[in-house]
Amino acid sequence: MPTTLGSLRRLILTPSLVETTFSRRGFPVADNQVTRRLEAIPQAVICGFEWGVDTRSLWELERRLELVDIEMRGFAYEGAAMALTVLDAMGTGRAQLARQFLSGPAVPHTFLTYIGIGFAMARLPRVLWKKVLPDLTGTPYYPTMSWLAVDGYGFDKAFFHTERYVTRQELLPAYPWQGRAEYFPRAVDQGIGRALWFIHGAGCEAVAAAVERFTPGRHADLWSGVGLAATFAGGADSEQLVAMRSASGEHAPHLAQGAVFAARARDFSGHVPPHTGVAVGALTGLDVDAAVVLADKVADEGLDSPTEPPYEVWRRRIRECFPVAVGDSPA
Repeated sequence: MPTTLGSLRRLILTPSLVETTFSRRGFPVADNQVTRRLEAIPQAVICGFEWGVDTRSLWELERRLELVDIEMRGFAYEGAAMALTVLDAMGTGRAQLARQFLSGPAVPHTFLTYIGIGFAMARLPRVLWKKVLPDLTGTPYYPTMSWLAVDGYGFDKAFFHTERYVTRQELLPAYPWQGRAEYFPRAVDQGIGRALWFIHGAGCEAVAAAVERFTPGRHADLWSGVGLAATFAGGADSEQLVAMRSASGEHAPHLAQGAVFAARARDFSGHVPPHTGVAVGALTGLDVDAAVVLADKVADEGLDSPTEPPYEVWRRRIRECFPVAVGDSPA
């Protein structure tokens, strides 16, 4: 049974399921099988959030999350991470449940749970942001991939405040995440790029046009987010994706980099849906196994840099493996 306090927090902090439907958001898409499937993704996040807010134990929370269909399960874990992050940041007295969750049952969904932290950031005052990332020493990809929290923050702002951050292209104030305030806007833009995939219902032509409406200096990171969403969430066929890669022009390596990250995330979760293989092939020329090998090889070479966060070193090295010309094979 839900707790009274948990129910109150849920009502205050998270939208209803209907608020995530594309018609309610005013997105310019038709109601069809693809858009309904994409709508189910934020709805799975909300379910995970509600379970996380109300949970009495991590055992109970994990049991609920594991009942979700395997392809959507990671998104429910994302929502649960959001909930536990909010509860810990607000000082509920629970024994750092977010840290226990993220370093325990949620490890296979590490990439998505970092994004869930970003969703929490979008609902918390910035003064509490210093509390949102627990010490996860010993868990994979920490702290390098914690930049996905900033990506999640950008996605949330674009998805729920589309007029401000997509149409008017307002800039979000920088924050010294991992001590790198100058990089914060780039990670935000990757999240906005992911949101464009949902806002336009996986319509490749519309997504490409949306990216082009942004100022040129933001295109690269937006395309990276598009590649992530197209590969992880799916919704387009190979022919459409190849055409989108062509439309990305000089930013095709950024699109490919996003696809590689998504393939690594899906593989790490233990389930790779068919659409991920389709997208990786169309956007990179690789199969999923080769994309995973590439992501790991680049990371294993070391990511230290005096001028860039390790996350950007990883992204850049993957991009360098892909030529710009459409149809060429990766290095």
